[in-house]
Amino acid sequence: MSRIYYPGAHHVARLIVGNFSISIDGFGAGPGQDLQNPLGVRGPELFDWFFHTRTFHRMHGSEEEGETGLDDDIASRGFANVGAWILGRNMFGPVRGPWPDETWKGWWGEEPPYHTPVFVLTHHPRSPLAMKGGTMFHFITDGIEAALAKANEVAGTGNICVRASSTSSTRPSRPCCSATAST
Repeated sequence: MSRIYYPGAHHVARLIVGNFSISIDGFGAGPGQDLQNPLGVRGPELFDWFFHTRTFHRMHGSEEEGETGLDDDIASRGFANVGAWILGRNMFGPVRGPWPDETWKGWWGEEPPYHTPVFVLTHHPRSPLAMKGGTMFHFITDGIEAALAKANEVAGTGNICVRASSTSSTRPSRPCCSATAST
């Protein structure tokens, strides 16, 4: 975890890139993402550890189902005290190129599991999208620096959680903040 310091910031948010599954050859999803394969072909295998946890089941409306133990401990810590999310566009949906319209509302149905502001990295503008449960998607076209700054504005004392693939611009092109390890 890192703390993000912005010049003139009134608070310090923690930036978290965790609970992210990756294959031994460096992939965070399978190839061929589409409506039938939201995580790509064989992508769910990467997240099998997570799908069985109580944390995952709670995120999807079942309070008492799911396994507890080490995997659940790791999962629950990754979702604790999140004040804002930054997602790569593929985490939002399979639409490529310019948005044909604004009918696609994400993989999760009417109530996504985020319940906070979410900043989606994209090259194509789109209006903000309010969802049930407090999730508000903002579509950011001016890079990770802008997404980090906006997330920091709204996160308060909460964490900023990043979920983006290696093809997203997850590294700033120039220093926008300085990160130091937290304790």
